[in-house]
Amino acid sequence: MAVSNSRNAMFRHIVLQALRLRLQRVLIIFAALSVGAAIVTAMAAVYFDINTKMSRELRTFGANFYIGSGTDGLIKEAQLHSLLQQAPQGMINAASPYLYGIARSEQEKIVLMGVWFEDMRTLAPYWQISGQPINVNFDQRNAMIGKTLAQRLELNIGDSITLSKNGGGKHSFKIKAIVESGDATDSMLIVNLEFAQQWLDKPGMASNALLSVKNDQGQVEQFAQQLRQDYPELDIRPIRKVSASEGQILDKIKGLMGLISIVILVLATLCVNTTLIAIVGERAKEFALQKALGAKPSDIIRQIGAEILIIAVLAIIFGLIIGYILAQVLGLMVFKSAIDMRLPVIPITVLLSLLVTLIAVIVPTRRALSVEMANLLKGE
Repeated sequence: MAVSNSRNAMFRHIVLQALRLRLQRVLIIFAALSVGAAIVTAMAAVYFDINTKMSRELRTFGANFYIGSGTDGLIKEAQLHSLLQQAPQGMINAASPYLYGIARSEQEKIVLMGVWFEDMRTLAPYWQISGQPINVNFDQRNAMIGKTLAQRLELNIGDSITLSKNGGGKHSFKIKAIVESGDATDSMLIVNLEFAQQWLDKPGMASNALLSVKNDQGQVEQFAQQLRQDYPELDIRPIRKVSASEGQILDKIKGLMGLISIVILVLATLCVNTTLIAIVGERAKEFALQKALGAKPSDIIRQIGAEILIIAVLAIIFGLIIGYILAQVLGLMVFKSAIDMRLPVIPITVLLSLLVTLIAVIVPTRRALSVEMANLLKGE
């Protein structure tokens, strides 16, 4: 027992002395492994959280799901309510029927667009709105107007517009906001859906509906297929310019992050390998002396392994901390929100860092084992 304790104490002394006497090269190895661990941690953290973050960002492009009549007619608002109730909880971010029709103002005929006001912020986030948007569905006193129509009718925020029917009915709206969308909406008067249905004599009907559907796992196509089976009379489809691009963009970003991680790990491996080879060269006489004193190859392997393992463990801990901070910086810069550290991140970082260390130490260890004891000790 005393001999074993003495050997262990001597082994620890040799390892710590080896690290202390070559502190500059040890710090290079530590830095390389820390950078590798930090990058892997940051990329892995973003990788596992990017589906949620990117889907949230991509939803700012607006609706990604269309529902219309299969016969170019109208759809029932009740069908949309039934469809929304059928969707899995949390899948629908926003939805609104759209009803279009021609109405007469005091100046000219105009196009009405009836919507659910409260979801338009999500469905049409690209709208540039002057004034105050309407955010409640029951508001029948105020309306929003497209910029082109407002200019044509010479209307400003706070002005009134009056609609009239052939039968003598009239209804006045106060212009609460002017919308610039860059599409046909710029030439429309945007009103509450219920009012549009009443005014256009199309109660409970809509021209179509647009939805913003969660698509972080590509489930929008599956949802569309399910609804087509349940509602064969409807034209149901994803708006592919948004929903199809979500998966493609996510795949490309994930691939780029994986490539960056691989490049950094390869560079870290080369740096550690080169530094360890230099250290072995400096310690050639030390290894030769150990062999002369009876050290076995396994003893030298154990010594080098212990030294590099100490450096690697410290570097991994430091890299995890720096990587977490880097992930938060990336999250705040790109997504304006923090990155959640998922459970697989830590084991992935540890395993990849240890793999880099193992690969990097193979050649230097073989060189240490191949040291010619007699020649070195003779000074040749």
